[in-house]
Amino acid sequence: MDVFTSAAEFLRRRRPERPVLALRPHAAFRAARWFIANFPGRVLYAAKANDAPEIIEALTDAGIRAFDVASLVEIERLAPVEDAELFFMNPVKSRGAIARAYSDFGVRSFAFDSDDELDKIVQETGEARDLDLYLRVACPNTHSLIPLEGKFGASPQAAPALLLRARQIARRLGITFHVGSQAVVPAAFGEALRQIGQLIVTSGVMVDAVDIGGGFPSRYPHSDPPELSSYMEEVVRAADELAVKHSCELLCEPGRALVAEAESVIVRVDARRDRALYVNDGAFGTLFDAAYLGFRFPAKLIPSTRRKPKELAEFTLYGPTCDSDDQMPGPFVLPDCAREGDYIEIGQIGAYGRVMATRFNGFGEYDEVMLTDEPMLSMYAEQGASEKEQDEMLKSALA
Repeated sequence: MDVFTSAAEFLRRRRPERPVLALRPHAAFRAARWFIANFPGRVLYAAKANDAPEIIEALTDAGIRAFDVASLVEIERLAPVEDAELFFMNPVKSRGAIARAYSDFGVRSFAFDSDDELDKIVQETGEARDLDLYLRVACPNTHSLIPLEGKFGASPQAAPALLLRARQIARRLGITFHVGSQAVVPAAFGEALRQIGQLIVTSGVMVDAVDIGGGFPSRYPHSDPPELSSYMEEVVRAADELAVKHSCELLCEPGRALVAEAESVIVRVDARRDRALYVNDGAFGTLFDAAYLGFRFPAKLIPSTRRKPKELAEFTLYGPTCDSDDQMPGPFVLPDCAREGDYIEIGQIGAYGRVMATRFNGFGEYDEVMLTDEPMLSMYAEQGASEKEQDEMLKSALA
């Protein structure tokens, strides 16, 4: 893959017809290093967020060896990683997926949230006695921009009996939960952990692990969360209150927080109509979150000719398909001189951008390049990486 110092340098040399995925593996490397150094337990990468080989390699170079996987495809993709430990944390899995994960790929960690799912795991692993079982418990998602409650999670009423039953089967027993994606208040984790602590006491069942899931935020123009250190402080305080704190391992499953900064998309303006720009990627591509979840991504105009941008304006973006829902309301703040033939770099799409892209209307094909500059927004740049770490990040990007 070709390497450039910035999107501007890339566009000085090429005028791509297709949208371009611009990878910054060094950003993923830095984020993973920060989490490993600051989270008081084991860090799993939520593989659904970004499956680019270069990003996975950067994460593993940083020290990530455990992965939250949700499908056989993700298991097959990550099983070759040296010393990889896979956690099959989708609470509802097919029987065939459970059997293959256990028999063919050595997966021993499984999530469940019902008696039926626990039955499947037991039966399809041949009543194995080397299972690490994690009960997914429902918890409020009041502090997240993307609530994930409702689909998964045992209720507080059902959870004690499920824990007791799983304790009879499991080699190791854990509890897991998810506070929702892009949690903007650190207290979300403290409140959930205190709820889990009460459940452990009420059930009378000893657990070996608590997995606090994902939800750690990234920075966007519409969402500027507190520093990640405040989240870690909240987790440490709440975990210290658990009755099982001395014998219980803590795990987390960041996805967005590790990879959002590690990729941007470079799009071309194909038309301008007043304050609307028609670009060659959109809702059915990497910008799903902007279309359907109201995300505002940072954007940078790279003019096709020498022009001095004067005033800024707020734009709506339209994607290339013929579907009228292919609209990203933003607003995206760009120089008012934007016009056909210009390019725009849209940042922070490393989380869920490429993995959500479809081939609808024949679109969805991308060129790829690697950039070595800083992301447009960062939760980590101000942390001040050491000179040695900076060298390691650059080597990872160029490898």
